[in-house]
Amino acid sequence: MEQEEKEKNLEKEKESNLLASTTGAATTATAATPTTNENGGYTYDDTGVHSIDTTQAMFLPIGASVSLLVMFFFFDSMQMVFAICTAVLATVAFAFLLLPMCQYLLRSCSSVTKISFGCCGRFTPAELMSFGLSVGLVLVWIMTGHWLLMDALAMGLCVTMIAFVRLPSLKVSTLLLAGLLIYDVFWVFFSTYIFNANVMVKVATRPADNPVGMVARKLNFPGVARDAPQLSLPGKLVFPSMHESGHFSMLGLGDIVMPGLLLCFVMRYDNYKRQASNNENNAYPVQNVTSLSQRLTYFHCSLIGYFLGLLTATISSEVYKAAQPALLYLVPFTLLPLLVMAYLKGDLRRMWHEPFIKAPVPKYMDV
Repeated sequence: MEQEEKEKNLEKEKESNLLASTTGAATTATAATPTTNENGGYTYDDTGVHSIDTTQAMFLPIGASVSLLVMFFFFDSMQMVFAICTAVLATVAFAFLLLPMCQYLLRSCSSVTKISFGCCGRFTPAELMSFGLSVGLVLVWIMTGHWLLMDALAMGLCVTMIAFVRLPSLKVSTLLLAGLLIYDVFWVFFSTYIFNANVMVKVATRPADNPVGMVARKLNFPGVARDAPQLSLPGKLVFPSMHESGHFSMLGLGDIVMPGLLLCFVMRYDNYKRQASNNENNAYPVQNVTSLSQRLTYFHCSLIGYFLGLLTATISSEVYKAAQPALLYLVPFTLLPLLVMAYLKGDLRRMWHEPFIKAPVPKYMDV
């Protein structure tokens, strides 16, 4: 009997230790626990955030090249499709961007009951307000074609893509940015020798017919069709040039989103490392180190590199008076200092392989 009681007490102690260890591991997590998908990547099921895997990182530049060629060769016959799809995506993205503001404005409403719209789903008043504002903005953009409205919609697309996509490791980040660097350089500098035109610049600057004008022509309203402006699709940010009237400088959304994903990755790692350090300091108190090398985070390093890379790309465009592949400057200025800093701090191996994936807790074995 005494032997059985000892064995039961030992089992209870093991279970309590296991529960404590798993609870401690959970408190250091900085993001939702990822699950492995069929492609070997990780998706955050509870938040709807998608994590890019190695295969997707390698094939993304190829898919972007195919999309670029489709728009280059078939733009005239498919411009209505491109314009409508872009308008729909911009509407949804900008509604997502406006949602926090609408939730703040309607915070005094005590009722949070969702309103049903049949098969369309159920939505909160804040969601309906943000969607209505977004639809109104897109309609004004379609009727005016103003570059400020296009930039606003483009920023909504950027924020939405960065919010719902994650880079799980420095390895995937390096593969993705290196592949897109080659993609950007080829289509800006070398596509002229093959297609007798700068494919990237041609696609980025080609305006699309206004859907309102096309419908007005079909319905025989010549006045409306004549007044409807052509639309520059919001796949880029444009800025008026200070040196030449009527001239605009452009920055592709990929030049914002892809380095932005890297910045999000290093910010998550900084937070992860900070929480792990705080847990260790609580267990084993040590003197705080306030040196500049310790206070300089990976996010600061990458953000400064992005600013310098963007500044260099702008200066190069002004000096050479020609379109420049922005990733040619952004990738080295952000990625190389990050790799060097991670190596010097001893975090390179950890960051290279998924740093946010917890190793499974080993099960206790009876001896």
